[in-house]
Amino acid sequence: MTVDALLEEIRRAIAPVEAAIRDHRYVAAIEAGAVPRERLRPFVGEQYHIIGSDLRSVAHLLARSGEEPGRGFFLVTLQGEAQAFQLLLRLGEALGVREAELGAYEPLAGAHAYTAYMAWLALYGSEAEVAAAFLVNFPAWGANCGRLSRALQARYGLPREAVAFLDLFATPSPEFEAAARHVIEAGLARGVAPDRVRRAARLLQAYEQLFWDTMAEASGLP
Repeated sequence: MTVDALLEEIRRAIAPVEAAIRDHRYVAAIEAGAVPRERLRPFVGEQYHIIGSDLRSVAHLLARSGEEPGRGFFLVTLQGEAQAFQLLLRLGEALGVREAELGAYEPLAGAHAYTAYMAWLALYGSEAEVAAAFLVNFPAWGANCGRLSRALQARYGLPREAVAFLDLFATPSPEFEAAARHVIEAGLARGVAPDRVRRAARLLQAYEQLFWDTMAEASGLP
């Protein structure tokens, strides 16, 4: 099976979940200014623990990867996660939350399911599974980050530099997609079962939707 065919199958199968994420009530409520400022803080608290965990997961994947293209892909991903973590602290400060408070924040189960599964993939999944899950997941996540960035500036008065965390993910990267496809192709050539790749992408996207659902509940939205 080719990478193109596999990715097309995956995207077609998860299209309803993709649509639900992109049209989520949590993002729409923030765009309308309907979420009180103090109820934006759980988003930062969850991301603090998610990014912190994902940093360890990607570092483990990098250590497991002994050759290209996986090694280069996970190195770049790790660098991006490290940058995101620092930018997240800036967003927290703009919302009145210091790093000590973020560290003390207790993650919600629904919001943390994504990163728990990411840790599972880092331990037991193949490079191709992880690359495909990232490749399929990031567009919807990035689109929502872009909307949140614009809404936080327009509705909540945050300066552009405060939302750099969101802007980082909102900017598409053709290089990232090309690198991920190379990792998937190499994995299929080594015998990674397409069903495993499909499952990883499907589950990670489902956990992404659960994250947004949990954020809506934490914000008191119906």
